[in-house]
This record gives sequence, C-alpha cells and structure tokens, in this order.
Amino acid sequence: MYTFTYNKERYDELNLNKREILHLILKHQEEAERIKTSIDYYLGKHAILNRTKKSKQANNKLLFNHAKDISDTASGYFLANPISFKTHDDKMNLNDLTDAFDLANVDDVDQDNALDMSRAGVAYEYVYVKEGQTYPVCRNLEPTNTFIVYDDTIEQEPLFAVYYYAKKDDATDKLCYVATVCTENYKYVLNIIGDASLNQPVTEDPVPHFLGAIPIISYRNNKDCIGDFEQQISLIDAYNTLMSDRINDKEQFLEALLVLYGSILGDDEDEVQEALKVLRDNGFLELPAGAKAEYITRTFDEAGIEILKKALKDDIYSLSHVPNMSDENFAGNQSGVAMEYKLLGLEMITRTKERYYTKGLKKRIQLFCNFLGLKAIALNPAAIMPTYTRGLPKNLLELSQMIANLKGTVSTKTLIGELGFVEDPDGEIEAVREENKEAIKNQQMLFQAGANMPPESTEDDEEVDDDEDKEDCTDGTSPRGKRA
Repeated sequence: MYTFTYNKERYDELNLNKREILHLILKHQEEAERIKTSIDYYLGKHAILNRTKKSKQANNKLLFNHAKDISDTASGYFLANPISFKTHDDKMNLNDLTDAFDLANVDDVDQDNALDMSRAGVAYEYVYVKEGQTYPVCRNLEPTNTFIVYDDTIEQEPLFAVYYYAKKDDATDKLCYVATVCTENYKYVLNIIGDASLNQPVTEDPVPHFLGAIPIISYRNNKDCIGDFEQQISLIDAYNTLMSDRINDKEQFLEALLVLYGSILGDDEDEVQEALKVLRDNGFLELPAGAKAEYITRTFDEAGIEILKKALKDDIYSLSHVPNMSDENFAGNQSGVAMEYKLLGLEMITRTKERYYTKGLKKRIQLFCNFLGLKAIALNPAAIMPTYTRGLPKNLLELSQMIANLKGTVSTKTLIGELGFVEDPDGEIEAVREENKEAIKNQQMLFQAGANMPPESTEDDEEVDDDEDKEDCTDGTSPRGKRA
C-alpha cells in the first residue's frame, strides 16, 4: 500500500493548501483502482462477465464467487463475536466506556471494518459527534475514498486524514471534490475544483472537534494492506473460465454437425430446410442405398477437467490460508485439537489481523476517553485492552475437562475467561460468590429451625412402647411400672 506523506515543517493545521490536498486525492485515486478491483470481485463483478467471442460459438459466463466466500469466512472467524474489554487497573471502572461504545454501535462497525480489511486490505473508521447529540458515534468509511497522510520523518506520525467524493459543479461545469479533512483538533469541509493548475484559497472555516486526536482511524489487514483473496484473483479467473468452457463444450456437443456420405438433403435450399425439419421432428432421415450419416462432435476429457477443477479450487483456498468450510474434511464431530490443526493457516493470518486491529482500537479508545474526560470521567486508555473471541464452535466437553484439570493451578478468572459464552469474567465470579453466600445462608436457616423444634415420635417408637407395656402386665405391674 502506498504511504501518503507531507512535509512536517510545512504543515500547519490552520493553514491548509487546497492544491496540495488535490494532488494527494489524485494520487490516492490511482491506489484506489486496486482496492476497487478487489471489492468488485467480492461483489461478483469478475472478468469472465466481460469475455467476448468473435464467432457465434457458445459463450457461457459462469461465475463462482470464491472471493466472497474467502472474505466472509475470514472476517467471520475474526470478528463474528463482539470484542470485550478488560483492564489491569482494579480501581478503574469500564462501564462508562462500554456504555459509550454501545451508544456508538461499535459492534456493527467492527464487523464492517473486518470485511473491508479482508476484501480491500484496509479499513477506515470515523469517530464524530452528530449535530444535536451529546455522545460520539462511529462510522465505517469507504477505503476507495479515504486515506491518511503522515509526516516525512522516520516515525511517520499521522498529520491529517481525508475523506472525499467527486461531484460536478453546475455553475462552472467543472469537476469538484468535496473533501472532509480532519486534523488533530479541527475538521474542514473543503470544496476543491479538480484543476491542479488553479491556486485555490481556503475560505472554509475550521470547526473544532474536541476529540484530541485525528478522528479517522485506519485498520490494516497486514503490513502491506493486502486483501485475503487479492493475490488469488488470477486463479479465480482461471476457475471461472474452466467451468464456463466446460458448459460451452456441452452445449456444442448438443449442436453437433450432421455429415452425409453419398447423399444430399435436397437440390435446393427449400428442400434442404424441409429435410432438416423432418429430421428435427421425427429424429430420423431416409437416405438412398449406399449412403450414410454421422455427427461430428468434439471430444473432451471429463476426468482431466475434474482434476484441473479440484487443483484450482484447492490452490485458491490453500494460498489464501482460508479453508473451504464446505469441504468434506470439516464434516463430522472432530476434536478441538484436530479442528485447530486444520485451521492453523487461518489462525495465523487472524493473529496478524488482531495485532494491527488492536493498534486501531487503541486510537478509538483514546478518542472516547478524551471525550469522556470532557465530562469529568477519568480513564487511563493505556490500561484498557481488547479481548477477541473466535467465531468457531468449541467442544464444551473438552473445555470443561481442561478447566477441571487446571483448577488450583490457574486462577479462576483465567479459567472463566476461556469460556466463550462468558463476556465478563469478573462479573461471573461475583455472581458465583453471591450465589454461594445465599446457599450458605439458606442452609444455616434450615439448621437453626431444626434445632428449636422438639423431636417427633415415629410409628416404630410407638410399637416399641406397646410391646413394653404388654411385658410389664405379665408380672403383675401396671403398664407404667406400678403394682396393681
């Protein structure tokens, strides 16, 4: 991915240059063509749809959207489950931050970002406060219209971000760009005429955003911002061509040429057409003695086509490191270790996604903490870390056995954190503690109630008393030990 730079000494966020910003926009449009191609393939706009043939031969255009399957699988595995947050500072309460994230609808934005990362190689997010609202919101921006400009030092610190779209100026009939430029403290909405030769002064007033950092965040899919299927586009094209030509061959087989030896269908065009009509309607044609007929058909190796089809499909998925989930290798109930081994490649690229996504999340956390600071809510962004949960079915029996075996060796908080359906380990520990207290309290109340009540006589005791009374009566005493 091309890195857009700007001279740090010449940069002034209160004195922008429209001509230089226009030059950056035009430069980005060259980079955006690559991104647009990848997104088009995800949307099903493949090269096979534009194939033409000079002859009247069959030209079927079959599209197999492996690109969409790869991106959906990779992004779902990465961020199908919402991101949770934890802190190593026991004195800090994250409820205010998580509530702000819920209002900003960050879970949906995270999924949109994951999809853009997979198909375009990079995703952009805009944090802003809506007019008339008192809380920040997040929005996913199109990577074909967004870029960040960095300084020209070795640190490459971000200077400003640009989100733009093109429109036609009705007054001058010239192409115009509406560019939203966000600096560390201000936001500009600039109208720039698409003529690099013009010296256009900045007449638009900057508006402070009070977020304390550039509110547009970039999320890289990897170091080079390469999409998950971008380097397999040629293989996808080859697969589409193979399957389309396969159908073309079948269609041409049905339209085989009829060759007659020793006879003709007629003396003129009308007779020939009449003979062909009889052949089509009845399926047979009478020929004179000594004549014969046969069809000329193309022969093709169906077994060879199947081998080539499987090889192309395997290469598409293996080189992208995203498994084909419809493959028979993923059928049945498999152990967690076996499943993890099959998903090793996907897990490696997902860990790379996590590392770069965490860098962007730290900027989001910083922006929200800065905003909450305006409301006298102090949070330390450095002490907040995201936690990712894989979108993969787990063998709960194996997991429970593992937790039972590690009890006493690993902390309860860590063990509970391994349970994917538990979002808040601390809250779960507190809930268990309260349940145990309630159970002990109820048990004590039962014991106390039992100690204050006299013992109840049983039927066995009554039978024993009756027998003793009968024995006492035989020796001349009364039932209660008195002589008569």
